[in-house]
Amino acid sequence: MNQPSSDPDIDAKFSSEANSEETVIGLDMQDSFLEETIDPVQDLAEYLWESHDESRHAELEEVAFHDDDENLDHVIGRRFSIYRCDALLGKGGMGRVYLANHSQLGRPCALKLSSSPKQIPSDSEWKRTVKEGRSAASLIHPNIVTVHAIGEYQGRHFIEMELVSGGSLKSILRKDGPLPFLKALQWVCGISQGLAFAHRHSILHRDIKPENILVCSLGIPKLADFGLARHLSHPEQLPDGQVQGTLPYLAPEVLQTGKHSTTSDVYSLGVTLFYLLAGHLPYTGKNRTELVQNILSQPLPLLREINPEIPLEVAGAVARMMSKSPDSRPENGTSASHLLSSILGQLRHVESILEEALGHDPSVSWLRCDDKYRLTVRLPDGRKQNVFVESSDHRSDQQLLLIYSTCCPAQSTFYEQALRLNAALSHGALTIRDIDGIPHFVMINTYPRGTADPEEVRKSVLEISAFSDRVEKMLTGVDLH
Repeated sequence: MNQPSSDPDIDAKFSSEANSEETVIGLDMQDSFLEETIDPVQDLAEYLWESHDESRHAELEEVAFHDDDENLDHVIGRRFSIYRCDALLGKGGMGRVYLANHSQLGRPCALKLSSSPKQIPSDSEWKRTVKEGRSAASLIHPNIVTVHAIGEYQGRHFIEMELVSGGSLKSILRKDGPLPFLKALQWVCGISQGLAFAHRHSILHRDIKPENILVCSLGIPKLADFGLARHLSHPEQLPDGQVQGTLPYLAPEVLQTGKHSTTSDVYSLGVTLFYLLAGHLPYTGKNRTELVQNILSQPLPLLREINPEIPLEVAGAVARMMSKSPDSRPENGTSASHLLSSILGQLRHVESILEEALGHDPSVSWLRCDDKYRLTVRLPDGRKQNVFVESSDHRSDQQLLLIYSTCCPAQSTFYEQALRLNAALSHGALTIRDIDGIPHFVMINTYPRGTADPEEVRKSVLEISAFSDRVEKMLTGVDLH
């Protein structure tokens, strides 16, 4: 590709960010707060937590900051307000994040300290730290890093955050390379749920990228760093031509107008999913001008040409989220979450749903029989009932998860009793189906496969088995099914 000539408008847009109050734009290679996250932090935190002695906190030396050179700071092993700083987790142009211990609560946490005023371009950068804390503190969600406290001590702003021990997605990518498509989809789907929650509270993140997604020891992804977040009711307050965000993740309309929206957050999430699947960014350039031109004009690289194992539905979702037209993307985090959850459900094997729903229930066992699963449920009275689970024959985005159990032959003398029993059901319905040419009463329930909830599947299997056996016992007195 020939390098485009320099565009003075684009150069002006990105050339002065160091002197701009609110502009934080950088290439993907630049540092971020958690770029140097240490992976075994949970083990370290547990050791330090167990060694904590609140009565000795006041005996610790206070931190000593050197405004001219942060490398001369004395922080590790010292006291900062009510916190003991135990290890450096990450650093960036705006400050550092430490593994700390809350002396009053005796718990580990992540403590973000702002840089020296001499190291920050303007006082508004300090205000952004406070703004980040307040924006994130209002969002309590499993897929968002929880902010516990914000404050100021010794002239430094700080944010106390939930400790997330597994590292950032960027560090995972550096270590492992491209992720398996199912794992990448699961993590981004989780982040979309956190993003949906933020959007429902009228908050834009504006800087979604792998560095700002942390994974805890249980494998739960969490959206972090709301330093560029903005409430939808607050107008953009930037000098003309300035843009907020990280360049490779900015939507085309943001590059052109500087204005973010819920759909531009969705675009950034799409870039993140592309990165996790491909192991590299969708657009690159020899300089910022070329990178911007490529984002604006070049078609999205085909994921399935990069990795043919990526399912068509997943590649299609990325293409939709990264559409150059905002109107063609999911309109917000909720729509993106529905899209990704539906695809994730389609890709999940029926057996994985059963394992999640019933894997820990000793009363249920199952065998695969061709394209369906036969579950044997041991009932409290010693009887057993077979329940079948399979996918419907619809196209992938309309597939249903079918859960059914045969009761007994559907003799006409049983109809009235069957109708009365049917009225008492909370899951499923009693129907008549031909089995080997003979009409039978069959208990059945259905769920959209893409959004099948394991807990609902568990309840349905257990209720259908109990009810089917009850019908069989009441109408025939035997235990054939």
